[in-house]
Amino acid sequence: MERKLFTPITFKDVTLKNRIVMSPMCILSTESEDGQVNPFHITHYESRAVGQVGLIMVEATAVQPEGRIMTKDLGIWSDEHIEGLQRLNERIHAHGSKSSIQLAHAGRKANTPQPKMAPSSIREGENETVPTEMSDTDIKETIKAFQMGAKRAKKAGFDIIELHAAHGYLINQFLSPLSNKRDDEYGGSRENRYRLLREIIEGTKKEFTGPIFVRISADEYHQEGNQMEDFVYFSKEMKKQGISLIDVSTGGIVLADIQVYPGYQVKHAETIKKAVEIPTGAVGLITSGVQAEEILQNERADLIFLGRVLLRKPYWAKEAADELNFKLDPPKQYQRGWY
Repeated sequence: MERKLFTPITFKDVTLKNRIVMSPMCILSTESEDGQVNPFHITHYESRAVGQVGLIMVEATAVQPEGRIMTKDLGIWSDEHIEGLQRLNERIHAHGSKSSIQLAHAGRKANTPQPKMAPSSIREGENETVPTEMSDTDIKETIKAFQMGAKRAKKAGFDIIELHAAHGYLINQFLSPLSNKRDDEYGGSRENRYRLLREIIEGTKKEFTGPIFVRISADEYHQEGNQMEDFVYFSKEMKKQGISLIDVSTGGIVLADIQVYPGYQVKHAETIKKAVEIPTGAVGLITSGVQAEEILQNERADLIFLGRVLLRKPYWAKEAADELNFKLDPPKQYQRGWY
């Protein structure tokens, strides 16, 4: 019997050997706050490629130094970052996995020495500093920074780019009426709130012809925030712009008491997949092969994004294959212990 979790899938000219994705997770491991790849990053990502994860997605990587979530985040705001990212890609590709990088800007959620910027001067919580409302020049510089990040990502050898428009970070802040109170062309209507993401996608496509994914938070857990009809609208616009997949998460724009359970975000990926007719990625407490296979076989999503479980189990793919009675070919170095 076919196991969909282990069947290839192609986006543009990039074919993933299976549907397992290492979800981007900040590991806060740069050594001198310069955004540079170091030996731990190589070990961390290469080990999951050895473990037969089909797509390794590198953590949120800042396109501007003031856009870092934390000062220990990876960066791609300088050409000096390219060499380290190239080395990382060489090790990922050596094991037959494809690579992606998540280009990001934290906006008002940044924790750096630089002033915080956001669409509006609205702080996330009572204990947070009030961010500076971005000027038109600030916005144009940020769009250009994403474009240059895409250019560097291409030079570094990444197969896929993901734009981080989720979890309350800058692009999400522009999309949401909870954080965007602007009265110019970047605020007000949902068409205007989408404008920043539209222009970032346009800039990214100028430098990168491969598949582009976008991660969104498809539930803001607030009655005055975006609703599913808004996320369907945004996703339809992304489809028109040629986005290959919507990576569907939830939350982060405001503090919320979120009830979590196995697969609690999958329904959002399923809704967008069916309403927009676009591939989606499911994420959120997916921990077993049977669970992942159900999502794929029932066409609720097209890729399975794994986060914390891969921190515990770099060889999760082997465990899932055993669970599904699928013979997964081992790295040649591990053949004697694989079966």
